[in-house]
Amino acid sequence: MTIAINDVTNSVQSFAGERILITGASGFIGTHLARRLQGADAELICLDLKPPRETLANAEYILGDVRNLSAVDLPSVHRIFNLAAIHTTPGHPDHEYYDTNVNGALEVTRLANRQGVEHVTFTSSISIYGPSEERKTETSTPAPVSAYGKSKLMAEKIHRDWQEAASGRKLTVIRPAVVFGPGEGGNFARMASLLKRGFFVFPGRRDTIKSCIYVEDLIEMMLVAGANSDMVTTLNGSYPECPTLEDIVLTLQGRYFPKAKLIDAPLGVVMSAAKTLSALNGFGVGIHPDRVTKLVRSTHVYPEWAASRNLFAKQAFVSGIERWADATHRSFV
Repeated sequence: MTIAINDVTNSVQSFAGERILITGASGFIGTHLARRLQGADAELICLDLKPPRETLANAEYILGDVRNLSAVDLPSVHRIFNLAAIHTTPGHPDHEYYDTNVNGALEVTRLANRQGVEHVTFTSSISIYGPSEERKTETSTPAPVSAYGKSKLMAEKIHRDWQEAASGRKLTVIRPAVVFGPGEGGNFARMASLLKRGFFVFPGRRDTIKSCIYVEDLIEMMLVAGANSDMVTTLNGSYPECPTLEDIVLTLQGRYFPKAKLIDAPLGVVMSAAKTLSALNGFGVGIHPDRVTKLVRSTHVYPEWAASRNLFAKQAFVSGIERWADATHRSFV
């Protein structure tokens, strides 16, 4: 991905001397964001319920619950990146998505009120659009179908209400698609794991559109969006190629797993196998009927905000895959 170098440089330099709070800092994206900001001459406050995956010299790590920030001994901060969320599906009963994602948004904005914070960046999700074969942009009408998507849409409104409540407040909302990269452990890692084992099964179709982005490119988009002059910026975190499942699998197979066999199977057969394997923990590759369903539901989300500003180089998706391979020495973990 190519982003105007001056824009990115300025967006990081603008953090100099600031104290920045990252909620959800121990997660996949939070860990990469903290790493990206460590050279910004800023002090990082990294909050999470879980211990950090790594520790940085210029960061303070605080174990705390985003749902109850008033109970956490936090220093005053100048800027907040709110990444804390429950997002894994399947994995949680519906009420847990609302409990963390909605209450977390309320607590973060209350903290911003108390401390006079003027810029909050919130990571939402493309789940607010719902699955669709039709292309969605930032101006498309949200139509979430899952508890996760509905909770994220509610959290967006909470953040927007905070921004509108006083002049001078700035809000950046980024809606990530499927994010892949080192430490992801999700959909892309499972695809790579299956190909590494020598096969991949297409469940009924190959043309499912799966908007996606490499984690480092997502963070660059986030920083560039935050540095622009608009008081509210909403952007989709995805590549303009909007690759299909076949595009993704063939890219991985052709470049890194040429001996892997690609198999087409009826959806019903794959679902039956997934139900059996999920009871056996998927033989260690996370096979589950709900994940199979995701593979046949398109998430066709286009990054209009970023594409209109020419932030992407050609073949941005392929570049992201290549950097993932290089960063993990082709282990894709």
